[in-house]
Amino acid sequence: MHTKQTIFLDFEEPIKEIIDQIEAAKELSEKGGVDAQNVVNDLEAKLEEKCREIHDNLTPWQKVQLSRHPERPYTLDYIMEITGGDFMELHGDRNVGDDKAMIGGFGSIDGQTVMFIGQQKGRKTKQRQMRNFGMANPEGYRKALRLMKLAEKFNKPVVCLIDTPGAYPGLEAEERGQGEAIARNLYEMMILKVPVICVIIGEGASGGALGIGIGDKVLMLENTWYSVISPESCSSILWRSWDFKEQAADALKLTARNMHKNKLIDGFIKEPLGGAHANPESMYKKLKTELKKNLTKLGKMKADKRIQERIEKFSSMGVVEK
Repeated sequence: MHTKQTIFLDFEEPIKEIIDQIEAAKELSEKGGVDAQNVVNDLEAKLEEKCREIHDNLTPWQKVQLSRHPERPYTLDYIMEITGGDFMELHGDRNVGDDKAMIGGFGSIDGQTVMFIGQQKGRKTKQRQMRNFGMANPEGYRKALRLMKLAEKFNKPVVCLIDTPGAYPGLEAEERGQGEAIARNLYEMMILKVPVICVIIGEGASGGALGIGIGDKVLMLENTWYSVISPESCSSILWRSWDFKEQAADALKLTARNMHKNKLIDGFIKEPLGGAHANPESMYKKLKTELKKNLTKLGKMKADKRIQERIEKFSSMGVVEK
């Protein structure tokens, strides 16, 4: 197992204990001149076994916690690694301003130009404030739409990376037309002439995620969630308390497997053992491979057929009782 994380969630404590033991054995070997290699090997085997045992049996709430892990790769991390740094960010909605929570621009995947769009969170306090915790304002969704139309103009595919706790719910966002901006994106993305691939890489909450979530292929990483509401908000509405967030996570069926089973997404991508943050390089490669495969497949289809299938896919979701 390859783990780079330094922050461990409560259910990962047994993993942390074994890692600490491995570090102690290595230190003893280096400083004390004791050959502890056999002990290290045994502990590493035990670590992989324990990690597999924990991560193969995660509850929906634990997956929600993993999707929010502070060391998890964010949108810009994926873009920079997938493009090898060949990315030009574009700014502004040509109306209000430049929303730092929504980023986008042209990048290259092994020579193929792609328009990348996604929510960006921050790692430190100042970054989080600048990025508004990944919660976009209306100008963010209008910037995303402007970039999609630009991609359509130059016949370049669109890749949306979704990671948001929701669209920004502030009064000023509502005054500037948050609902209209998201609704407009839903309509425009449905009839966009170029291929669109959407991937939930972290949190996929409510209209904030859906505002850039209409695509020919909608995929989720294994330890992410996608739902109309977060477990905490659901708990606070139904039980008037956040104490029932675990039950809410179960009831919402928000995991990648449940979403795929209910035909609300097209597939999910397995994460490295321990999660995307445990081995980010492996996750970057997996996502790049998946994007290339789907871009090739979608690129062979005629635009009219792609749009028709996209409309039919979303129109068939849910149950209508007459």
